[in-house]
Order: sequence, then C-alpha cells, then structure tokens
Amino acid sequence: MAMEKELGQEEIDALFQAARARTQAVPEAPRSRVLPWSFSRSGQISNEQLRAISMINDIFARNLTHHLGAWFRSRVQVSLVSAEQIPFSEFLLRIPELAYVSSVRLDPLRATSVLQMDLTTAPSMIDLLLGGEGKPSEPRELTDIEEAILSGVVEAICRELTTAWQPVGLSFSFEKRQMQTQTPRLIPVSEKTLCLSFELRLAETSGLLNLAFPAVASNTILRRLAGERSRQRRHSEETRRRMRELAGACRTGTALYLPPVRVAAGALGELRPGSVLRLAMTARTPAQFRAGGVVLFSAAPVGRADHRAAHLLTPGEGRK
Repeated sequence: MAMEKELGQEEIDALFQAARARTQAVPEAPRSRVLPWSFSRSGQISNEQLRAISMINDIFARNLTHHLGAWFRSRVQVSLVSAEQIPFSEFLLRIPELAYVSSVRLDPLRATSVLQMDLTTAPSMIDLLLGGEGKPSEPRELTDIEEAILSGVVEAICRELTTAWQPVGLSFSFEKRQMQTQTPRLIPVSEKTLCLSFELRLAETSGLLNLAFPAVASNTILRRLAGERSRQRRHSEETRRRMRELAGACRTGTALYLPPVRVAAGALGELRPGSVLRLAMTARTPAQFRAGGVVLFSAAPVGRADHRAAHLLTPGEGRK
C-alpha cells in the first residue's frame, strides 16, 4: 500500500522559489510599438523629392520671369509658392470665380493637366501687349479678342514648362480654355494631384498661377526624379575611371614658395640687374609646394637637367 508523502513548509517555499526563478529567467518578448496612421498621408512628397521639384520649378520661374519681362517690356516677377499633393476636389475649391482655366496635354504620358491663372493680372498683360502702359483694372470676364491674346501667354508658359521639365522627359502643350463647369471632368475629383503654385507679379498687380498634375503624371514625375537623383549620386566604375583620367589631364597652377623673410628697404633700393640678395635663411630651409593656394608638401628647390624642379619632402596641410 503506497503512502502519501506530505510536504513540509520549507519544501513548499523551495518549490515556489524555483518556479519564480524560472519565470524570471525567460525574457519577455519585445512589444511592438503601435502608432496611429492615416491612409491619406500615403504617397506624400518626401523632402528629397520636394527639393528636386522646387529646383526644377525655380528654374521655370526664373526663365518665365526673363521671358515675360522681355515680351511685356515691363518688370515681371514669378516665384514658386508651394508644391503639394492634394485631392483634385480641393484644387477646384481654390479656383476663384473669375479665373482663366485651361487644359494642358502632357506628352508622352498622354495625360491632361489643369492650368489656372488668376485674372487679376490679365488686364495689365493685355494692355502691355497692345502697346499700353500696363495699367491695372478690376478683374472681369474676357472678350474673345482678349482671350485670344491671353492664350498666347499661356502657350509661352507651356514652352517654359517644357524647357524646365526636360530632365523628367515631359512636354507641355496648350489645348484650350475650359469653363469652370467643365474642369471637374478633366481629372476625377477624388484623385490625388500634384499641385504647383506660383505667384506672378506684374506692374502693380499680382496673382496666382496654379498647375495640377493627375496621379498618373505625378507618380511618374516623382519616380523619375528619384531615379535621376540616384543616377546623379551613383556612377559606374567605368564612368568614375574616365572622370579620373580626364581630371588627371587637367592643368592646374602650382608654385614653390619660400618662407616669409624680412629684407631691409635699403637693400631693395640698391638692387640692380645681376645683384644677389642675401636672405636671412640657410640654403637648407624647406619651401612650400602649393597647388591652388593649398600647401601640399614642404619641398626643396632643385635642378633636373635644364629645368627647375621641387624635391618633395613631407606632406603639407592639404595632404593630411
């Protein structure tokens, strides 16, 4: 007959301590940190892409400033205000009641973008192009003749856009003016667009010039910008070797400098052709071999055949 074994208090305490030690020895699995996320933030422009877009559009703004200034024979200033990704519905809400809205074809993507220009600057533009002084007036709806004149300005804007965006491979072609009731049909209102906003200052007036790219174009632009910057950062080994060869063939100015030394003014006044000026330094005093003003080596002047030369001694500041 088996007998039941009763545990004493000391044995029970020992069992609890052993179980507690095993529990403490097992490391806890690291907990994942959960952060809130809004899907509306997906596809946002990164800082690097924003810098690339700003650089291209700064070039466009500068070129358009010069082109319109020469064309209008007046002071014009075009500057980039913002570059952001917003739904097309939000872009439509920003269009004022009186505005010039046109469709612009993007090749080779076969996509359509929307260009919107405030009519606050239109009277001054038209007056200047007709030989006037560009006096501002209250914004109003354009006549057929004024609309034809302003379409020439939009065509010039598209040409400058094509020039600036050439690295991305896009060309802009003006199609026609669109009524605001037709604008929502160009791009789905829920589609996220790349919106570029410029300020146009002319004479005593100013207005906004806005451009909205559809998603198919904005995604292509951002991918090509990223690829272009990565190609600029990384070169093939063959390219780097060729660059080293070309750089090695370049000529740069070099000179062998003696350390500064004081000379009496009277000794300089007595110098004549054939004179020997004694310097307060020994013949073994090293000089400095410099390239582009940078000290590369300490050196000693020597002769090699019928040429003067420099015997390089120790690296200088530019070689550390």
